[in-house]
Amino acid sequence: MKRIIVYVLLILCSTAAVSLAASLDVFPVDHDFYPYYPSLFKWEKSSALFTEPETCAGCHEKQYAEWNGSVHSMALRDPIYQGELNKAVKAVGHEIGRQCEGCHSAAAMMGGELKKPGLSGLSPMALAGVSCDVCHSVSGTTHTRTPARVPENGSLVLNPGYDGKDGAQLVKRGPLKPSADCGGGFHECKESPLHEQADLCAGCHQVFHYEKHFPIEATYNEWKEGPYAQKGIHCQDCHMVDTETFLRSADSFKKPERSEYRHYFSGVNYLLTYLSAQSATIAGDKEQAARAMKQYDMAVKRLQSAAGLEIIPIYRDGQLQELKVKVSNLRAGHNLPTSLSNIRQMWLEITAKDQNGKVVMSSGTIGKDGSLTSEVRIFNSDGMGSDFHFSAHPWEITAFSRHETIPPRGFKEVYYGVGALKGVKSLTVDVRLRYRSADQKIAEALLAAVPEGLDLAKEYGLTSIPPLPVVEMVSKQLKVPLTTHTK
Repeated sequence: MKRIIVYVLLILCSTAAVSLAASLDVFPVDHDFYPYYPSLFKWEKSSALFTEPETCAGCHEKQYAEWNGSVHSMALRDPIYQGELNKAVKAVGHEIGRQCEGCHSAAAMMGGELKKPGLSGLSPMALAGVSCDVCHSVSGTTHTRTPARVPENGSLVLNPGYDGKDGAQLVKRGPLKPSADCGGGFHECKESPLHEQADLCAGCHQVFHYEKHFPIEATYNEWKEGPYAQKGIHCQDCHMVDTETFLRSADSFKKPERSEYRHYFSGVNYLLTYLSAQSATIAGDKEQAARAMKQYDMAVKRLQSAAGLEIIPIYRDGQLQELKVKVSNLRAGHNLPTSLSNIRQMWLEITAKDQNGKVVMSSGTIGKDGSLTSEVRIFNSDGMGSDFHFSAHPWEITAFSRHETIPPRGFKEVYYGVGALKGVKSLTVDVRLRYRSADQKIAEALLAAVPEGLDLAKEYGLTSIPPLPVVEMVSKQLKVPLTTHTK
């Protein structure tokens, strides 16, 4: 009898220990609440289906034209994304694909249409990526119920409509109070304050590791912890406007007028918009190519207005010892750079010449193979996996070993030592802040991994991987004497 009692007690203790361990799970996942996990989208299903963008264009021609050619419209068709997705699925399995696909084509992911990487056999709704109806069907968020208890991996609720007495009834949401004739009988309209807030964007602009819930991208948190959030300037106030309005919003913290909002969703992914223009040109669609190139120009101008540079010579005992370069984030409402900061590259290139024009110091130049010199001062991140070894793969990164991005309205200072320079009386210092969408070798690997059926030569005219285009964000020149002594 005693043995039975002891045995029962042991079972009870063991069960209690397991329950306690479960309750102490740092990132518990409610799979019933999130049926598409690791995507955290929720779909309030009815017979009302999602609407293709071309249908929306019938009444919203201007908005459609602005969206068509944007990075949102290219979200699923982006060849670099497809290469990354293909590598991730091969490494981890298709389950991780849902996490990526949720934000790149939510309607298709939830509808079960995306069964593998690639574009073959997909419907126009799937190929539309982040389409009109994906955003205008958002009815709420689940940001506080995610495993990390913050916005992550698409924590949005989509509801394109409901079952009415006469069948499916479509409902579209936006920031304006609807007029009596809004929707023209095709859909109902609902006013949604959420559509004016950064929370609308947060779910997809915070990418966390699918299992460990480490923030690989934390753009929303960067904004929330900075001055733009405190001043009431949201994502839409900078990314849903033209370049001039963006500059005003960023500089003065003044919200745009209602008439100034557009559906550009302009960011800095100029590589994707350039490829989109190439694709349209090959297809013979001049209007689409022009739209994509407009997006390309907007992205480049945004980069060229984002940062500031200052060169400060440092003397000790009258002798030049160091050059301090101050890099400021002037206009990005989040860190600079943001998003996949372990892939994107923003760095300093510095050249110092003596009074005769001879180069005596150089750093941050690009080699013939597209690589940066080892001593480069770069503002990005180094990811590492659970084994604490370097990794550039999002499905492996569970921490950063180095995180050197610049917060909004903040700055970083970089020091360059000046050695003994015989016969040099002065230096002409040239500093450039440069940017490209990815490390050259990483881009080559991702484009080489695009799934079958995506022909880079046929679609984009790429028969080989060219050097990635580099944008010069800002430059400064300064003539610096080697001593402070005067004769």
